[in-house]
Amino acid sequence: MKPWIPALLALGLLAVPAASEPRQGLSAFGDLKYPADFKHFDYVNPDAPKGGRLASRGTLAIDTFDSFNGYILKGNAAQNIGLLFDSLMVRANDEPDAVYGLVAKTADLAPDKKSVTFQLRGEARFSDDTKLTGEDVCDSFRLLSTEGHERIRILIRDVEKCEVLSPYEVRYTFKGENTRDLPLVIAELPIFSKAHYATHDFTKTTLEPPLGSGPYKIRDFKVGQYVAYIRRADYWAADLPVNKGRWNFDEIRMEYFKDRTAVVEALKAGILDLHEEFTSRDWATAYNIKSVMEGRLIKEVLPDKTPSGAQGFYINLRREKFQDIRVRKALDLAFDFEWTNTNLFYKSYQRTTSFFENSPLMAKGKPSEEELKILEPFRKELRPEVFDEAYVPPVSDGSGQDRKLLKQASQLLAEAGWQRKGTQLVNAKGEKLTMEFLIDDPTSERITAPYVKNLRLLGIDATMRNIDPAQHEQRVKEFDFDTEIMRLVGGQTPGIELRGQLGSQSAKAMGSYNLSGIALPVVDALIDKMITAKSREELLFTGRALDRVLRAEHIWVSNWGKPSHWIVRWDIFEKPKIQPDYDVGIQDTWWINAEKAKTLKRGN
Repeated sequence: MKPWIPALLALGLLAVPAASEPRQGLSAFGDLKYPADFKHFDYVNPDAPKGGRLASRGTLAIDTFDSFNGYILKGNAAQNIGLLFDSLMVRANDEPDAVYGLVAKTADLAPDKKSVTFQLRGEARFSDDTKLTGEDVCDSFRLLSTEGHERIRILIRDVEKCEVLSPYEVRYTFKGENTRDLPLVIAELPIFSKAHYATHDFTKTTLEPPLGSGPYKIRDFKVGQYVAYIRRADYWAADLPVNKGRWNFDEIRMEYFKDRTAVVEALKAGILDLHEEFTSRDWATAYNIKSVMEGRLIKEVLPDKTPSGAQGFYINLRREKFQDIRVRKALDLAFDFEWTNTNLFYKSYQRTTSFFENSPLMAKGKPSEEELKILEPFRKELRPEVFDEAYVPPVSDGSGQDRKLLKQASQLLAEAGWQRKGTQLVNAKGEKLTMEFLIDDPTSERITAPYVKNLRLLGIDATMRNIDPAQHEQRVKEFDFDTEIMRLVGGQTPGIELRGQLGSQSAKAMGSYNLSGIALPVVDALIDKMITAKSREELLFTGRALDRVLRAEHIWVSNWGKPSHWIVRWDIFEKPKIQPDYDVGIQDTWWINAEKAKTLKRGN
């Protein structure tokens, strides 16, 4: 994911006081937690010392980068490039969907909600000490709306214009009716230097560090190995309430590795300072070493109160062979989660069942009266299953080859017109039913292989193709795959970002998150209804209705998740007493204990 996207995805619907007035922030469905004169967020230590280094691998699977432009479709951007850029406002991670002023002092939403005016801080500066003005804000919007990544453009398509009213005042105007979350989205867009991009082509990948106004700048890098961001001692916004106690590391260094085993070994050797572990096998077995037993290297479980996200094998409906829902149901029956969880995951995970897992929007049981009112107008367009129990994946016998489930899958495939010819399934044209899985690391292969085995038992010509991560990402951008594992993450108040994940327009937009290619008018209508919901209750009931529709379409074979973060770190870090509800907070709120860092012995 691009560095800015999780923040945008977490934003939602907007509510304001009855009378329009400039405010210190924007919130959803209620008042802001922090008053206009707040000093700092509750989840920071305002007196945290600055210094030290945080070296980690990050969370992306890409093993290299070729660009410092993370806002266009081309290239593989360096991780954390968002550290270079400020935005009008910044999220409060202890509120579901609130943002507070950074470059903007205040936001004034018009009574008709068709425009919002931001007053900018005159002290805002880029790292070359040039002023950041309204011209930079509006030119950034121009670049993003015309040349930016499609994932960004689809979010801001209903922003009609950005106007510079004075050097430090801008107004965004919106079109259409589904505009409620647009003020929040634009508040978090990165701000670029207009002067910089007057002489640099925004549409090109580049390894020339861009000019930013954020807390860090690029110190040095080596393609395929690392990129080091250094904290700016002259950062103009260091003492603002939204930044007090944040950005404490002098250096944030992102290391790149070819495989996960190398990551673990680098951590053990002390090359990395911290690693978030995503592999259950490594979490269970790789850290049974002296440094952990002695407490020098710490394994820590941090709670995750955010929605778990919708992770699964997304089935590419753009391909004719997957358009019959019976084929998609068969693919679901062939995946034995119970065996996988026991034998590969050390029983660490729970099966994902919903597109809003670990969230109040998750549908359960039969539709409520409120959900039925939302669904009834679309009854003719919906599958009958939508009005029954919300679909949940089958529970296998844990054998790895549940005969009952595989028999059901075979029957569905036969009903869909796929007949056995020897060991292969073929259609009336004699074409084989094939399914290719793209693999770019050994862990994925280990997980996918048992699933492939079951698919082959059904007569599907299932294969795994090993490709490098860069090629993998390009094929995903171009929708050149049969199925692809992805985790779609939303916030507490899902809104306009759903268009980019599940909307019809995004189904054809290269590089979008709509991997399955689902394009249904009823889904579009329910997304629009969520965006225009007048209360949180209306949002929740509409979200549950949408969840039922999506689950009944079988656009994925759902995977797994857990409500926690697995962290392995050397004992050199300190952290605030309060962890924010909606973010792990490591990168921007932790700090280094200088004495421990000086004396700690690293290594196994």
